[in-house]
Amino acid sequence: MLDSSISFIPDAHLLLKWYDQNGRTLPWRAEKSAKTDPYHVWLSEIMLQQTGVKTVIDYYHKFLTKWPTIQAFAQASEEEVMKEWAGLGYYARARNLLKCAHQLIEIGGFPSTPAELRKLPGIGPYTANAIASMAFNQPYVAVDGNVERVAARIFAFLEPLPAARPALHKLSETLNHSPAAQNRPSDFMQALFDLGSLICTPRSPACLSCPWINHCQAFKNNQAAELPKRAPKAKNPTKYGAVFILENEAGEIWLQKRPPKGLLGSTMEMPGTSWELERQDEKEILSRAPIQGKWQKAEEVKHVFTHFTLFLMPYFLPSSSQKFSAERGRWANPAEAALSTLMKKAYQNFLAQKSTPQQKD
Repeated sequence: MLDSSISFIPDAHLLLKWYDQNGRTLPWRAEKSAKTDPYHVWLSEIMLQQTGVKTVIDYYHKFLTKWPTIQAFAQASEEEVMKEWAGLGYYARARNLLKCAHQLIEIGGFPSTPAELRKLPGIGPYTANAIASMAFNQPYVAVDGNVERVAARIFAFLEPLPAARPALHKLSETLNHSPAAQNRPSDFMQALFDLGSLICTPRSPACLSCPWINHCQAFKNNQAAELPKRAPKAKNPTKYGAVFILENEAGEIWLQKRPPKGLLGSTMEMPGTSWELERQDEKEILSRAPIQGKWQKAEEVKHVFTHFTLFLMPYFLPSSSQKFSAERGRWANPAEAALSTLMKKAYQNFLAQKSTPQQKD
């Protein structure tokens, strides 16, 4: 591993020249060297956490169509925000967006320094640096997966992640220590992102097309495809659960709101069982149903979370549940509710099973 005090800095001018010709056109970016709206940078960066660009673009457009300014967004209800966010996952991001918007209105707009930005809900070191760099043209490096990969290869950083991540991040922050990068901080930051996304890819990097090929220590050592190194991952556990789908004559289903904190926080869900490490006996599962009846099964849902895989069995009643009521929850149109991707899968499997002719005994 190279020493963190390394004086070698790749030529930012070469990267910026490549970016001017090859940079991606993204809806939250202004024209090169133009000022970017901090609302746009903030919204897109929060959405891009744990989520790919292709998925985010549609959500970004939806949000800006509904709430074109931070002032408009700050007037939204949590239920409205969760509905528009549904399917993006990591729902704490949506709740923090709204909290952050309220604070931004109180303080009169976005602060321009990472230190002040980090005081806001949902904004950590990466997002603070990204906003300061891209919206306020300040010379900070926001280190995401793309930048980690570029730095690991440029400096031939051999220590495995995640343990060595702090050291790699320190190296990454030296990438803009040159006059050309300091003169165009916003463009340089976005050029780093694009280099990692388009050229310095996780697998089969296009090294021969890289503007930094002559600066890359990993390329010289024929190690580019191997870096960054990662420690072996522990196998994630598997969990099992069930949901009970109650539908009335209007096609509404009974939904309840998950607690604000925790997995899928503040999203709507069908009543169900807890998620266990072992598959439960069906008699035990049905004893937890909200009402007694001849429950039928739809196709089981497999859903992969970051730390575990869930198998969720949707149960439903073949007849109308119009008279059902409980202290917690309400009837709601599933198309308009803030259902998570998991609950949407369960509901779709229910619709598919419901439309399938049942064989008579």
